[in-house]
Amino acid sequence: MRYLDANVFIYAALYEGEEGDKARKLIKEVREGEEVAFTSALTFDEFFWIVKKERGFDSALEAGKALLEMPNLTFLDVDDTVLWQAYNFIKRYKLNPRDAIHLSCAFVHGIFTIISEDEDFDKVKEVERKRLEDV
Repeated sequence: MRYLDANVFIYAALYEGEEGDKARKLIKEVREGEEVAFTSALTFDEFFWIVKKERGFDSALEAGKALLEMPNLTFLDVDDTVLWQAYNFIKRYKLNPRDAIHLSCAFVHGIFTIISEDEDFDKVKEVERKRLEDV
């Protein structure tokens, strides 16, 4: 089981070159059932916001719908348990709240591998971060 950070979807939608290609490859594997993936409801917010900022509202609507309809991708709820764990991660590792919510969403649901280009996850001992080039 793998948790996909929001930047995986953002790279796939907006980045040309090697990073975008690797993100698109991973997402294709998820769509085709070669990989089962999880992410947070927070991912939708981050993804929509960035696509809207870069490509406009209509593009964000289309991309957001595709994200929500993606087969083999499960959106995990952010509840009190996740938020308290996020608080603990923020306190322990001095993480930004969004990173801590992603991290705790994975952790609380028993997912200990997070795919992300965000180096802030490297200081966290409870979860292993893998870069796109490592998957």
